[in-house]
Amino acid sequence: MLAPIADDMRKVDEVIGRRLASDVPLVREVAQYIVASGGKRLRPAVLLLAAGAAGYRGEKGSLHDLAAVVEFIHTATLLHDDVVDESSLRRGRDTANAAFGNAAAVLVGDFLYSRAFQMMVDMNDMRVMQVLAEATNTIAGGEVLQLMGSHDPEVDEARYLEVIRRKTAKLFEAAARLGAVLPRQAALEERLAEYGRRVGTAFQLIDDVLDYSGDEATIGKSLGDDLAEGKPTLPLIRVMRTGTKEQAALVRRAIVDGGREDFGAVLGAIRACGALDYAREAARREAEAAALAIEPLPASDFKRSLLELASFSVTRSS
Repeated sequence: MLAPIADDMRKVDEVIGRRLASDVPLVREVAQYIVASGGKRLRPAVLLLAAGAAGYRGEKGSLHDLAAVVEFIHTATLLHDDVVDESSLRRGRDTANAAFGNAAAVLVGDFLYSRAFQMMVDMNDMRVMQVLAEATNTIAGGEVLQLMGSHDPEVDEARYLEVIRRKTAKLFEAAARLGAVLPRQAALEERLAEYGRRVGTAFQLIDDVLDYSGDEATIGKSLGDDLAEGKPTLPLIRVMRTGTKEQAALVRRAIVDGGREDFGAVLGAIRACGALDYAREAARREAEAAALAIEPLPASDFKRSLLELASFSVTRSS
């Protein structure tokens, strides 16, 4: 799927390793720990593929730097998310906050944000800075919006999707948009941005499905984490809307209490209501919309990989 950008991805990893340098040992240690923890690097990949699909033939060094910036922003959000959620496991490893403490995780997240913006300034491209500054601000707002909905069974599907589009899909959207910004292909900006937004939404929908159906060893975290954190994700929202009074009451109580002990009963209600299939279908629609958004782009290996990535967002198991 990522074959057209395999060499570019290796160079992005080199940039990441080089730009993590700090004269503060703990910064280096925590940053390297989280960046080397086995992430998929999907957002940098989306940027590289989108740029290729848009015909970017400019300086590859700046493209690799920009892809690293996107990964640093993503990694910073993960560090802060894990502190807020009190998570202890990600990608099968201790989270940075579990390994080094909350204070170190938050401060190194700040370091990654600031390093990303240093690198953006070095590029001296106001449009690039505009796109990523707006995305970072939107993501922060989405994180607060999600926090406000924690343990709230009144969150409906529209509000749930709004959180996804602000918090998760926004960086996918920005990465894809930048693929058109670099070659100054203004006519392609909105199409690629729509592609990224839709793919990012599909990824989060499937993440929320996997929290109730995945294999713990494969997804790298404990099943039921979302329920324990009181997150009203789409499978739960679907049960509250279409289940029996008893099923809806069970789910509402579990969201309010953050009841991991109710996981078995909640999972039974989810299965009985077909809520996982409902969420998967929502993800499939997003992936189809992503593919439609880039239909006018000329045929290329990069476009083909973007289409494969959209399909993968729905079929993946981790």
